[in-house]
Amino acid sequence: MSEGKSGLQLRSLLKKSGELELSLVDVPTPEPADDEVVVRVEATPINPSDLGLLIGPADMSTAEESGSADAPVITAKMPEAAMRMMAARLDQSLPVGNEGAGVVIRTGSSDAAKALMGKAVSMIGGAMYTQYRTIKVRDIMELPSGTTPADGASWFVNPLTALGMTETMRRENHKALVHTAAASNLGQMLNKICIKDGIGLVNIVRSKEQADILHKIGAKYVVDSTADTFMDDLTNALVETGATIAFDAIGGGKLASQILTCMEIAANKTAKEYSRYGSNVCKQVYIYGSLDNRPTELSRTFGLTWGVGGWLLTPFLQKIGPAEIGRLRQRVASELKTTFASHYTQVVSLQETLQLSNIAIYNKRSTGEKFLINPNKG
Repeated sequence: MSEGKSGLQLRSLLKKSGELELSLVDVPTPEPADDEVVVRVEATPINPSDLGLLIGPADMSTAEESGSADAPVITAKMPEAAMRMMAARLDQSLPVGNEGAGVVIRTGSSDAAKALMGKAVSMIGGAMYTQYRTIKVRDIMELPSGTTPADGASWFVNPLTALGMTETMRRENHKALVHTAAASNLGQMLNKICIKDGIGLVNIVRSKEQADILHKIGAKYVVDSTADTFMDDLTNALVETGATIAFDAIGGGKLASQILTCMEIAANKTAKEYSRYGSNVCKQVYIYGSLDNRPTELSRTFGLTWGVGGWLLTPFLQKIGPAEIGRLRQRVASELKTTFASHYTQVVSLQETLQLSNIAIYNKRSTGEKFLINPNKG
């Protein structure tokens, strides 16, 4: 029997009873159509966007382990308030994993597909927490020679999000930007892009350890939101950089409001004339994550020329179109081991992904704790 006729796939099922169930299912691998290939998946990251589907707001203090070592099952209770938001996914066993990388083991009949036989490739398109993935050629990128699947596993979500931030900044006529939770894998990439492209970047972190990570890679402006001097430190960095757009991974609490307030103070420090409506400098905060699920609090001390909105990679890519996406993807491919290198603290199998001890670590989404799944490990 040839390799990869079927394989294990990680599934997330939310039952109408309010119980979340995570398990491994053996699924047949679809035969590739003309423009498709079959990839043996060897590396796929656990991103916050994946955790949203895998676990979401489930109460993991109620989690229980059952099944066997080869086929573990995790169950946990979903809070009632969260159930209402998730009506559309009830009683559906959903595959997880936005992106990944591996080796092509079978191909369809088209020349483009056949040219990929045996090659290491990166993929986007969901259902990556699986041993074998049948996928269209257009959704994969051949990895440069000397690049392993682990090097190319996080090739899409974080790199294109980071590039999307600097592109959005330019398109909306800002000259420098602010980023929160800034020592994350994505934040480190954003620093490397901004250093390389000469863009001013103000990094907001929550500890000295996180600040050290960024200083080590050459970040110039790093401010700690837990420091007593935070508002002054942030304002000074905004005056120096002229940053008027922010991308916020936190979402809840006062941080977005604090950023807008400091942008307003910075604008008034450099203003030529006074306006009782506040400065006419456009100040924008885009929330792109929810590390804090509480409500976003805005204390309106920043005039009337401001915006707070949501920002998501997929709608941004749809807006810029295929040619621009191609340009960004090309940049990622050429700087995969430098600007866009990802660092992982653990490599786990599918079974190990469903161990409560591991879930407790990666579900915290802590800076500096990134897991990589190798579905074919061992």
